[in-house]
Amino acid sequence: MGIGGISVWQLLIILVIVIMLFGTKRLSTLGSDLGNAVKGFRKSMSDDGEAPKPGDGTKPDESADTAAKDK
Repeated sequence: MGIGGISVWQLLIILVIVIMLFGTKRLSTLGSDLGNAVKGFRKSMSDDGEAPKPGDGTKPDESADTAAKDK
């Protein structure tokens, strides 16, 4: 038994059919594009973690100024 009731032989047959339909060059291009997309996503997620948080003292809070003026 393989994944979800699909045997290894059935997976190999599906792989051969996909290679015959799309060709190895197109599949390798698709794989590299997918890899670049994942790298870009990971980079953007790690960049978000390094961004300064609002209200950390680098910029005065405008909402406190407007609340003081309203009183």
